[in-house]
Amino acid sequence: MNCKGICIGCVFACVVSANAQKKDSVNILKEVSVTGYKTMNGIGHLLDVKDGIIYAGKKNEVIIVDSLDANKAINNTRQILGRIPGLSIVETESSGFTANGIATRGLNPNQSIEMNTRQNGYNISADVYGYNEAYYIPAMEAVKRIEMVRGASSLQFGAQFGGLVNYIIEDVPKNTPFQFMTSQTAGSFGLYNSFISIGGNNKKWSYFGFLQNRTMDGYRPNSPQKQLSGFARVAYNPSEKLSIGIEYSFLRNTIQMPGGLSDSLFTSNPKASIRSRNWLRSPWNIVNNTISYTPSINTTISLNTTYLFSNRSLVWRNEDGGASVLDTIDPSTNQFIPREAESEDMHSIATEARFSVNYLIGKQKQTIAGGIRVSHAWFKRLGDGEGTTGSDFNMSINGSWGTDLDFTTTNIAPFIENVFRIGDKLTITPGIRFEYLKNTVKGYVTEDIYLLQSDQSKKRSFLLSGIGFEYKPKVNTSVYANISQTYRPIDYNQLSPFGVAAKVDQQLKDADGFNADLGWRSTIKNFLNFDFSLFYMGYNNRIGDIIKTDLATNTEYAYRTNIANSVHKGVETYIEFNLLKYLNQQTKKGLSIFNSYSFIDAQYTTGEFKGKRVEAAAKQIERVGIVFTNKIFSSTLQLNYIGDAYGDAANTITSDNPIAGYIPAYTVIDLSGTYRIKNYSIKAGINNLMDKSYFTRRTDEYPGPGIIPAVGRSFYVGVTVKL
Repeated sequence: MNCKGICIGCVFACVVSANAQKKDSVNILKEVSVTGYKTMNGIGHLLDVKDGIIYAGKKNEVIIVDSLDANKAINNTRQILGRIPGLSIVETESSGFTANGIATRGLNPNQSIEMNTRQNGYNISADVYGYNEAYYIPAMEAVKRIEMVRGASSLQFGAQFGGLVNYIIEDVPKNTPFQFMTSQTAGSFGLYNSFISIGGNNKKWSYFGFLQNRTMDGYRPNSPQKQLSGFARVAYNPSEKLSIGIEYSFLRNTIQMPGGLSDSLFTSNPKASIRSRNWLRSPWNIVNNTISYTPSINTTISLNTTYLFSNRSLVWRNEDGGASVLDTIDPSTNQFIPREAESEDMHSIATEARFSVNYLIGKQKQTIAGGIRVSHAWFKRLGDGEGTTGSDFNMSINGSWGTDLDFTTTNIAPFIENVFRIGDKLTITPGIRFEYLKNTVKGYVTEDIYLLQSDQSKKRSFLLSGIGFEYKPKVNTSVYANISQTYRPIDYNQLSPFGVAAKVDQQLKDADGFNADLGWRSTIKNFLNFDFSLFYMGYNNRIGDIIKTDLATNTEYAYRTNIANSVHKGVETYIEFNLLKYLNQQTKKGLSIFNSYSFIDAQYTTGEFKGKRVEAAAKQIERVGIVFTNKIFSSTLQLNYIGDAYGDAANTITSDNPIAGYIPAYTVIDLSGTYRIKNYSIKAGINNLMDKSYFTRRTDEYPGPGIIPAVGRSFYVGVTVKL
């Protein structure tokens, strides 16, 4: 019996060879071997069922990080994830964010708020429904692969419109008691990144861990960063059927934020900074315990329990007056004006139990997979504190906090999907997910001289359903389609404005909608890999910011409300052609050309802004690259074109308000290479080769206000040793 499942480009394959002998009506498998392999480049796709999770019929991609020529020392997102079609990236890591945010299909990329962000299968954002902002992602030098599933992931993982991104940490090295790896990287703007990892196994025990220490002066003045992150995993396998593991991830950082710029300041000098007293710290801690049990070849059971305890502390020059207001010494006091202090404590505990079972209908194998997620998160927000007049990181305040709020979220979500296989070529996968949510908020907000008390509780429950189809005329070719409901409840940040530049509609409603895909993907031998698809997303009661005018003061302000319904539709394509493999399939060299392209038509379909483009939604995103590889050397030249967008729903071209205005299209070129010999490798590259001045975000609050410039031309070089 031969069974072969192939996912080219990641690539995962399972090749099972077995000789069966019939004896007393029992089939005895004499030999079973499992082999995994990958191509050097490209996008792969997940198997129909992997680790007890169903991916059949879903739009998904897998990136093997080690196969990429990229600046992993600074987690350069456009190089690492840029091949995923339609991926928008907000490049603000140099200005106060610990990680560049991502989104798909014209959604909001700020801090990946529309994504379900996971590491090794468990959530790493503070609260997926209350505060779904990604301040931590693992060091890319320790990441083995990145899995992404579009909106249809809502049934297995949660209701985020943007889908799932899952960072898988390197495996424990096999059959060795100890392995050591170190990577040292230096680069422009004072970058120095030191990374070390160790791992091994002994009998039934295994371990893996890494430490990353990164410092940089920053692209702009007033933007140095210090960051220490780490990870440790210990696993015990008492038998082949049972595995028990515990993991701990942490992040410690101190970031000076250079602030935002007005349009005129950016035009005259995109490297400028008129803020020197803005600071951020966001210590992050995640503990996860995993139990995996495989009682039989047809059954898997897993239990994940995760506890997150983290904080974000911020002291900054208040955003009153906008991006062009200078932070200067007051002549009457001979001191700076007091800064504003904010502090947020985040705690969440979540347990996710999963199972999958293979069973027969007639002679055809079917698979059912499901489980339940139970979580509780509590979030403490202290804000509007009068900080010091100094310039260092200091969270001392004068008097009491102007904002003192306590939020909680309780979530219970059972889910189930089933792969029905009809013959050898067609699968139909229906599924449902039931969500119960309870939110509470208690505390007060001081507005001018008024103290606004809050003691609210809100409960709701809803059912998400979906269905997927996949037809495989050949083993490496599939036509897939799916439609799944999704949902986004009001989060903490939408309930209370972060600073004083925004106001919030007190009648906010939850958003809901659906995602649909129709696609064709295939691999032809080892020289062609492609995925062409259409998508349609309905987004009802979309929450965003509109610009209003305060009639009393004749000043503009951002007003957060349910703007209207929007529709996002378009095309996502990826194609990679390896010329040298086409000419000679046995060659060990490669010359690949890839093109990742998307056309996104994201418009409001109701309300005041009907026909206007959704904020931050570029119509076209294209990334084209040339990759050369041989046994010891690889190099990638990548061109990134991102179309224009707008900062607000009115599609304002210019405005005094920092959030409103045009976001021009831009083109950025990156060049990277890696030279490998035995256990050593040397990597080097140039990011933003043509030194393009551009920006990806306008903000009315942290880390602005105003335009947040992206980084200009930079160089890096590093050495990696594995022993």
